[in-house]
This record gives sequence, structure tokens and C-alpha cells, in this order.
Amino acid sequence: MAGLRLAEPVQVADKQNGFFPRAFVWRGRRHDVRAVVACRTENRRGQVRRHLFRVRTDRAVFELAQDVRRDLWQLEQMWAAE
Repeated sequence: MAGLRLAEPVQVADKQNGFFPRAFVWRGRRHDVRAVVACRTENRRGQVRRHLFRVRTDRAVFELAQDVRRDLWQLEQMWAAE
């Protein structure tokens, strides 16, 4: 299942346990996370570079990436809800 590839900034409005996105704002609209489907960490030269979270909302599935050093979030990919 191919998703729409994006590289757009998002604001994570709320986190669960200080780590998992619970809500985010993209293009001025708030999206509440129903479930974190998957998460993984990208390392470079032994250091954590990014955390990637695949999350499900009422409308779609999104892959969010967190740049750990700068604490910046980006929407990487989106799949339409089934």
C-alpha cells in the first residue's frame, strides 16, 4: 500500500508519556491520534537521529518523524483511512 509522500512540518500538540504523539497540527488542523501503530528509531554513527511514528487518526494513517537534536516534527507520509 503506497502512501502519499510529504515533507511538511507539523506541530505536536500533545504527547503520551512525554514521547508518543497524541495530537498534532498539520496545515492548521488538529489531528487526534487514536493509536500508535508502529515506531522506530534511526541511528547514525551510534547516535539517535530520528524517531518515526506511524499513527492512526479518524481520517488517515500518518508517519511522523521527530528530529531528535532539534526537536522538530515533520509529516513524512499519509495513507487514506480504510
